[in-house]
Amino acid sequence: MLVLGIESSCDETAAAVVSDDRRILSDCVLSQWEEHRAFGGVVPEIAARAHLDHLDHLIEEALRRADVTLNQIDLIAATGGPGLIGGVIVGVTTGKALALASGKPFLAVNHLEGHALSARLAPGLDFPYLLLLVSGGHCQLLAVAGVGRYERLGATIDDAAGEAFDKVAKLLGLGYPGGPAVEKAAKQGDAGRFALPRPMQGRPGCDFSFSGLKNAVRLAWTALPSPSDQDRADLAASFQGALADTMADRVKHGLALFQQRFPGPTSLVLAGGVAANQALRQRLSLLAARHTATLVAPPLALCTDNGAMIAWAGLERWRLRPVADGFDFAPRPRWPLDPDAVKLPGAGVKA
Repeated sequence: MLVLGIESSCDETAAAVVSDDRRILSDCVLSQWEEHRAFGGVVPEIAARAHLDHLDHLIEEALRRADVTLNQIDLIAATGGPGLIGGVIVGVTTGKALALASGKPFLAVNHLEGHALSARLAPGLDFPYLLLLVSGGHCQLLAVAGVGRYERLGATIDDAAGEAFDKVAKLLGLGYPGGPAVEKAAKQGDAGRFALPRPMQGRPGCDFSFSGLKNAVRLAWTALPSPSDQDRADLAASFQGALADTMADRVKHGLALFQQRFPGPTSLVLAGGVAANQALRQRLSLLAARHTATLVAPPLALCTDNGAMIAWAGLERWRLRPVADGFDFAPRPRWPLDPDAVKLPGAGVKA
């Protein structure tokens, strides 16, 4: 079975072809970093226009690289939300049009479910597992019991981790996207120089908070009379270390809760764009080892938004219940994985 996956929820335009034996036959991604760099963040209107300009060509390229035609595709899956609604509309409309023209079934995939299941593209990861989903718009800790079976254990009460990286990078003049820029600068810095807070550390529960950490970085930066490159690197390293410590503390609580509910071998899955951060991976790997768990992280190319994860999530859904979505499916700016979770005011529940 071959699935065409389409992703357009934020600032990556992507298309991929994936087979049911876990082979990624093609994975084409066009990042819009240059279009948004001058603004220090994603501009929704610019993102939607870029998706509209490039998606058709990327789909053609994905089919060409996979050496298949549209008629050989068995299922067309497109991100139906959550995300910037203009971009989601472009992807959903394109997916519907291709499905209608080719007579293939169409599935609208939850973007977060794409991240949640992406680690299963590699064999060996079985349900249940604990998922830390961290990106520019989302920060959630979820118990994944199966396809479509998600329980949110915690989420951010204010900002997402990826958004914090972007804002700190902009403040320090490190450029966009913020995650890679801060990580690069931090390699030359002293993570112990600035005493930054660890929000929520030691508190009960699994919720996150990053707004106070961002503000502490701002205060430390503005207090420097004439910041040098070394000041910049030290503050980047201190911020990255504080964020990793905070996330590890919250995940520790999540592991204890998860292991009470699901005795036996535990997998801690790290997904989303921030999952590419090596300092965070190392911190969580040590944490997992101390709690008899195994850290599982997708390859770096599958951490950021991509079409392969959408194709795979569509395939997993289809195996569970082979029913297509109707052409009346409406794109969704919000689409929680756990609709029964208590609503919080933060970015982690913008899904």
